[in-house]
Amino acid sequence: MTIRYQRTPGDIALAEMREFATFPSRTQRYIRRSLDVGLERDDAIGRWSRDGGEEAAIRVQQKVYARLPDLRDSIPDDGAMDRVGPFLGGMISLSAFDLGQDRLPGFSAYRFLYERLLGAAVRPWLPSAFCAAAALPHLHPDKRKALLQSIGEHAATAAGWSSREPAFYPAWVEKIDEQSA
Repeated sequence: MTIRYQRTPGDIALAEMREFATFPSRTQRYIRRSLDVGLERDDAIGRWSRDGGEEAAIRVQQKVYARLPDLRDSIPDDGAMDRVGPFLGGMISLSAFDLGQDRLPGFSAYRFLYERLLGAAVRPWLPSAFCAAAALPHLHPDKRKALLQSIGEHAATAAGWSSREPAFYPAWVEKIDEQSA
């Protein structure tokens, strides 16, 4: 007799939380900020900018992320090869921006962010967009090498991808004053 374990939404969210917890704190911060910008969740500038430089960086990110709705609407089906060029071009450009911010240290963090920005349907396209953006000359050769080495064989050669939408979307968490708690 075989017993099958059925994953519940709570199990899935917990696994995603565990994955997020493995990322460096600066990566976690960038992902939360990027989700606020890309999903228009909160006032990203008010929440995330600590100085004029960060405010300017968020304004640039807002302009770059303005392409997200079009990308979400243009994710090609596996057989729609005529739509691949325009979509992948936009993905590579957006990915190059994020990888150039030096906050996503590898494919895992990149995949985590983009699954939430664009949805589960983008999964088959992430290895291609990541590899293309990671190989662009705007990145230092050592950074290109580290990024390209971060994508595992399984991710690069997967036979299929889950269509399950992400369950956990990390957000800002206010610090609790332990004295008043």
